[in-house]
Amino acid sequence: MSPSFGLFRSKNTNSTVPEWLSSRSNRKSVQRALQQRENTRHSIRALYMRGSEPPQELPREVYEHYATAASCTPQNSRKNRYVDIAPYDRTLVTFGSERYLNADWCLERYGKKYWIAAQATLPHTSHAFLSLLTAPISIPNGPSTRIRTVVQLTQLVENGRRKADAYFPSEVGQAVLQRPEPGYSGPPIVATLVERVDLPEACCIKSTVSLSFQDSNEAAVSFQHLLFTSWPDHGVPELQEQKHLMEFIQLVDKTNRNSSDDPDPPIVVGCSAGVGRTGTFIAVSSLLRAHGFLPPPSHPSTLDLVSPLGPLPHEEDEVAQEVDWLREQRPGMVQQQSQLELIYSLLESAFATEI
Repeated sequence: MSPSFGLFRSKNTNSTVPEWLSSRSNRKSVQRALQQRENTRHSIRALYMRGSEPPQELPREVYEHYATAASCTPQNSRKNRYVDIAPYDRTLVTFGSERYLNADWCLERYGKKYWIAAQATLPHTSHAFLSLLTAPISIPNGPSTRIRTVVQLTQLVENGRRKADAYFPSEVGQAVLQRPEPGYSGPPIVATLVERVDLPEACCIKSTVSLSFQDSNEAAVSFQHLLFTSWPDHGVPELQEQKHLMEFIQLVDKTNRNSSDDPDPPIVVGCSAGVGRTGTFIAVSSLLRAHGFLPPPSHPSTLDLVSPLGPLPHEEDEVAQEVDWLREQRPGMVQQQSQLELIYSLLESAFATEI
């Protein structure tokens, strides 16, 4: 049974369910191909983590394509929440004085919108993360803009385990001071919670947060923080919550476009590691956008990624192609089999819903 929901529909949307989406005959072979390719990438990343040179049978250009050297330095490795999730050097988000965050630029394959996929902040990375939101940043091969929307897909604590650390207060009107990490001399950032709204129809807590530098006359900037509250780690939302997830996806898009500045800047999205739920969220958004269920991006990219592993078989399967494309940009995107199936299911439901 699939959830029903209301979606934006482009006038040019074809309401016919694609044959590849309605057919399940090839999904097992598709999944095997996806896993084999990610296993190859993982083995290369492991070489970088160990500081090992590639074996002779591994082409040097393939080894360097999946380089994660920046994240493996002693200075940066302590800023990774998980030792096995290391951003690729070629997609690593850099800003300011080349400060490090465990975050990658990720371009939708079919929707053509850029996102920043990030791990949840640690106490000693909160200042760097907030700094990302205070100044303009250049989209790869695109214009300079300022990030103003942050999506969080994890609770701070899940099943008794710390999954994320808060970087703004929980009470409206309160402020917290985030100090820079050792080795960086920038001023502390004051994060003030301006507004908090519960949106149960989207399983969302929407917060408006103001950022300013301590003892500075610079004008404060603000961002919207949207927390989805019903997505378990290493899993998928329950059926009823999947309807709310679709509402949440639309809310994220509308919130990000609600400004007189850049009409649609990139969005920061993260869970705990910034790969499983995060990759699933981006993949669903891309495919909904490509099929007219979300508005097109204001800055569509024409970049075409070429994998040194060659093309993924099953060219017609857009879900598989989207996931593999995202995994080329950030390790481990869409971690679980259930998350892959969720992408198919939500896209099927979008086509099945009568508007």
